Amino acid sequence: MFENIKSADPDPILGLTEKFNLDQRLNKINLSVGVYQDSYGETPTFDVVRNAEKLLLNNASTKSYKPIIGDEEFGLLVKNLVLGKIITKQRGNTAKTIHTPGGTGALRVVMDYFSKFHKDSVFWISKPSWPNHKQITNASNLNFNEYSYFNFEENGLDFNNMLNDLSRIKRGDVVLLHGCCHNPTGVDLNQSQWETISDLLLDKKAIPLIDFAYQGFGDGINEDSEGLRKIVQKNQESIICSSFSKNFGLYSERVGALTVLCSENILLENVISQMKVCIRSNYSNPPSHGGDIVKLILSDSTMRKEWEKELNQIRNRMKNMRNDLVLKLQKFNSKKDFSFIKSQRGMFSMSGLNLEQVKELRENYAIYIVDSGRINIAGINSNNIDRLSESIVSVIS
Repeated sequence: MFENIKSADPDPILGLTEKFNLDQRLNKINLSVGVYQDSYGETPTFDVVRNAEKLLLNNASTKSYKPIIGDEEFGLLVKNLVLGKIITKQRGNTAKTIHTPGGTGALRVVMDYFSKFHKDSVFWISKPSWPNHKQITNASNLNFNEYSYFNFEENGLDFNNMLNDLSRIKRGDVVLLHGCCHNPTGVDLNQSQWETISDLLLDKKAIPLIDFAYQGFGDGINEDSEGLRKIVQKNQESIICSSFSKNFGLYSERVGALTVLCSENILLENVISQMKVCIRSNYSNPPSHGGDIVKLILSDSTMRKEWEKELNQIRNRMKNMRNDLVLKLQKFNSKKDFSFIKSQRGMFSMSGLNLEQVKELRENYAIYIVDSGRINIAGINSNNIDRLSESIVSVIS
């Protein structure tokens, strides 16, 4: 039965990590992986997460199932975190947040729901985007189009062409937007552009679907939410998929959330009820441990302050690494101007390196970068930045 099955292509990102792990060269550098790394090249557990785990362990009384949509208190806390208390209060019972296994799980629930009830809706995905967006859409048997987002010649936002492409969306189509720290480019909309997109979606009666995986990695927890908050204030029907892998360091715990907003409570309850059916036939209910960690930290004022402090330190380190990389490239007499890297936000940078240069870095210098040229800024540290910069200058010369 299985003899005719061919091997699938490796994941474009995770597959590189597998190659990196097999590489025997001692000076290798991995800038492809999508996880935060500290100055020692480690992906640390937050101190506040360790403390929360100790409390949870001491107070644990059951390992029973969570409800299908997870813990109600978790949902309210996350809704406040994402939307802010003012919008949460304004929207009242027309907005609900449910616990999912990671942001990927949230996206899959959304896609499965649309596949079942709104099959004709076309999903619009930025070009470029996180590769898994297309894979999840395809897995749910939905159609998608791409809209312009990044100008590879100018290394910046291609906003005019973005608007031109989105002018073709139809009522009921879904526009997938990155809430902040766009993956893979690191280039975000400014507040005026968010307003323009919000008005366009409202005029077209399209559904905004916001992938919000990096809250706090750009400029701050509330600052990174400003764009999506503009969207939901104007667009009664909106969907937000959140992840806590990065901003809580809970990668392996798979903690995410799905926030659904509708114009009326009865419509919201109907949608959530059908999403529960999708969940039941998929993963049944979310895992408890990671969600309980997030709930405890967000509900305790002291822990929340500790979390925000650690998150600020991570964000500042990444900003410093951006600036340091640009300075080092200048020091090694780069003929190319890389100053655009400083204005990008979050963990990733679209470096401007082409496929040939990326392959040369991998083969000749043991430096692993995604084929698109995306660099994980968090993978840079004081021990590897000189060799990285000198190698980049070498391959572009």
